[in-house]
Amino acid sequence: MSDRRRRVAITGIGLVTPVGTGVVETWQSLVDARSGVAPITLFDASGFPVRIAAEVKGDAYLNLTGHRRVTKAAGRAHLFALAAAEEAMRDAGIRPEPAHAHRWGCAVGTGMVSVPYDELEALQREATRDGELDTDLLLDSWIGSDPIAFCRSQAAQGVSLLAQRYGIEGYTTSVHTACASGGQAVGTGLKLIRRGDCDWVLAGGFDSMISPLGLSGFCLLNAVSDDNDSPQQASRPFDATRNGFVLGEGAGFLVLEEWETALKRGATIYSELAGEGNSLSSYRITDSHPSGDGPIQAMQQALECARLRPDEVDYLNAHGTSTPMNDRSEAAAAHVVFGDHVANVAVSSTKSTMGHLIAAAGAVEAAVCALALHHRTIPINANLNQRDPECDLNFVCGQAIKRDLHVAMSNSLGFGGSNSCLVFRRAEDDHR
Repeated sequence: MSDRRRRVAITGIGLVTPVGTGVVETWQSLVDARSGVAPITLFDASGFPVRIAAEVKGDAYLNLTGHRRVTKAAGRAHLFALAAAEEAMRDAGIRPEPAHAHRWGCAVGTGMVSVPYDELEALQREATRDGELDTDLLLDSWIGSDPIAFCRSQAAQGVSLLAQRYGIEGYTTSVHTACASGGQAVGTGLKLIRRGDCDWVLAGGFDSMISPLGLSGFCLLNAVSDDNDSPQQASRPFDATRNGFVLGEGAGFLVLEEWETALKRGATIYSELAGEGNSLSSYRITDSHPSGDGPIQAMQQALECARLRPDEVDYLNAHGTSTPMNDRSEAAAAHVVFGDHVANVAVSSTKSTMGHLIAAAGAVEAAVCALALHHRTIPINANLNQRDPECDLNFVCGQAIKRDLHVAMSNSLGFGGSNSCLVFRRAEDDHR
């Protein structure tokens, strides 16, 4: 019996991030270590202990979001998703046609989508009488009686908008596992193609929690950096002086395609998506176990899925949030998984410039790994000036490095204990 498996090619990439709209601008910013962290402009944050974030700049992404028929039911984060997905489709040079729409799937990592804060404020004004909420006024308000506003608040709205826009008729799912969401969505796409359910999958993640509600929650958890006077240095993964992550927003989408199908049509293949692993850490809501137990399982599963040895990995795009506990846990996991080879694995966390994109992070960082293999270049771990001795890894500092890369790995370790790991192989390497 043949041991040959369906391979998965990455043939399209689309990005909307705090350091650029589009793949070209985002990648160049990462290589140059240009930070996207700055004072918050989306709302008045003067009353918060944290007044910085990594916002998507400008509105150039709106040029890719599509017809008003779709976008009227989209919030800010949904618009990021629509724009990144469209760039990925155009980049791949293929999109669903009626004859094969049932062979297309869609897997989307999504965050805590809710009614936008400005709409909540308007609702409070319109539905308050004599200082108290009036249910009659609530039902009569434009928001309370608007079905489109209700739809925008649903967790499945992102995948629904994408499936509607592209006419996708195959397997669709929405993944909501906090910071692991985007990575698990991409991993789901791998499984769908490998087991023959789909030939193409639009996979990725999107999020925007830069709002009074989102920021207040992370402030209460003491999870975000309050270095308001030096925003570009606030996110410093693995640095001994780190004091929390920087909240970001954005979207990343990949077109995943069955390998032989991609070859037949002459598609550009950025890399092979070779393996994925998942585990659940039953330790704390916000922290991984100091031993790295959960991440270890996910990383080992991903390598086994890819049929690769630990000593074949060249680059680790670390989860690296810049929180004291999680950075140490991930470093401990890397030592266990890679053993003596750990000194040869180049490591960087691109959250050092982009901030933490929460549900979008794993998908954007999957794209970074594919681009690193494609360009044979590793982005740096910015702001690493005083290394934490408990995070003894081979960090890429100072400037991006050129290297003959063959295998890359990406970790996404989420609040609630969800751990996702993806493994990528260089497209030119012939593995069967």
